[in-house]
This record gives sequence, structure tokens and C-alpha cells, in this order.
Amino acid sequence: MGKQRVIVFLPAYNEEESIGQVIKNIPRHFHHQVELKVLVIDDGSQDHTVHVAKEAGADYIVSFEKNRGLGAAVRAGLKESYERGADIAVMIDADGEYPSSQIPDLLAPIFKGEADYTMGSRFLGTINGMKLHRRLGNYFFTFVQSLLLRRWIFDGQSGMRAFTREALEHAEIVHDYNYAQVLTLNLVRKGFRVKEVPILYQVRSTGESFITFKGYLSSVIPAIWKEVNRPVQKVKIDVNAHRLKNMDAYKSYGNKRNNVFIENRN
Repeated sequence: MGKQRVIVFLPAYNEEESIGQVIKNIPRHFHHQVELKVLVIDDGSQDHTVHVAKEAGADYIVSFEKNRGLGAAVRAGLKESYERGADIAVMIDADGEYPSSQIPDLLAPIFKGEADYTMGSRFLGTINGMKLHRRLGNYFFTFVQSLLLRRWIFDGQSGMRAFTREALEHAEIVHDYNYAQVLTLNLVRKGFRVKEVPILYQVRSTGESFITFKGYLSSVIPAIWKEVNRPVQKVKIDVNAHRLKNMDAYKSYGNKRNNVFIENRN
């Protein structure tokens, strides 16, 4: 097997203050069989997001003329990653809340053949600074997903996820405002195996979130209803498509700037 091509894509809207550090913290060389590239989906930013991303080392940038919404940006990221030949794609928010240094941890279950779709779980890991109303909102919508999927999900709103090529091909997002709930519902209903990975989460210190309570009520709940009531077909999945040899002998090792899979020969 040749190198596996991983594309990390960041949906971004006016994130000039944070996107540079997120990109710089992405580990590029954590496994000798992995080639990693960075893609930014600029959702009509009106600041210097694009310039900062280029300076930080983004390999590809796709820009919308106007803001379309996070769901539309993630949909574009999935499509662009697939068309650019990604074997695996990773999505991470550009606001600095999610640890890009932990991308190898997110990929490990896929490389071991244990999952087709992974999510970085804040509630299985460590959360710093999340306000009570946001925590309760996360609990509520995660509980709704768990009921609909008939399996327990710990963090249904995570902004850090990884997808196999088959998941990229078949993933659908039915609205433009957001993606979090409907994407997981869509993939799990199609038979893709999901696994959550504990991560370290730090609430953003710069910029502003677009998420509003009104927006969730008017957009997300109808989209969930639409997704669970439309027919989907099960996908025949190649569970060994991305398996790397000797992954059971590897451990994730690193600090906030660099993660490496190191083979344990003892």
C-alpha cells in the first residue's frame, strides 16, 4: 500500500485571529505512510482569514463570494476533499477551540479498522470554559441524537471529525445552517461505524460564534426531522480500506504542537 492521503479541512468565517495557529498546530509528519494536506473553506470572510491561512501553510483555499452557512461550508469541504483524492478527510473548526494537535488520535481508529467516521468528544475528554447554557444545549441535542440512533453518543455537536473516503462519498448534509446532528444521523443510518475519541477542549478566546438559540430552533430541529424521515440506503463498507499495519503496536505520543505514532517494539 502506498501513502494514505489525509486532507484536513477547516470551514472558516472571519477567523483571522485564530486560524493561523490552528493550521500551524496540525501535525504533518506523524506516520511514514500518511501524507497530509490542509484545505480551508472560506465562507465569504470579510477579514484577513484567507491571507492568514496562506501564511500559516494552507495547501488549498476555496473561497465563497458570500457567506453561505456552516453546513454549506462543511458540505463543500467533504466534496473538495473527495475530489482532491483524499483517502481520509478531517474536519476541524478554525476557531481554536478544538486541538488540531490531536488529529492523529482522531485518525487512529480508522487506521486500525475500527471505525469509518470518528468524532472528537469533549465530554469524554476535558472541557475548559464552556458556559452552562451551552453545556445544557449540547446535552439536549446529543440526547436527541442518541434516541434517534438507538445508541449512546456522548458529544453530538463536536467540531472535530474524520471520514473515510467511502464516508466522504456518501455523506449528506440537508441544510446550510449547521451540520452537526444531521451528518451523524445520515452516516450512521447508512451503516458507517462511528467512534468517539476523547479530546481536550478550550472555549474560544477570540472572535464570535454564529450559533444562536433562535437559529437552532428555526433550522436545526426541522433539519433533524427531515433527515430521519427520508429514506437512505445502507452502504457496503470496506472495513480494511484504510488499515495500517502494526497499528496495535503504535501509541499516540506528543505535546500540543506535535503528535507522532511511535512503534513500541518492547
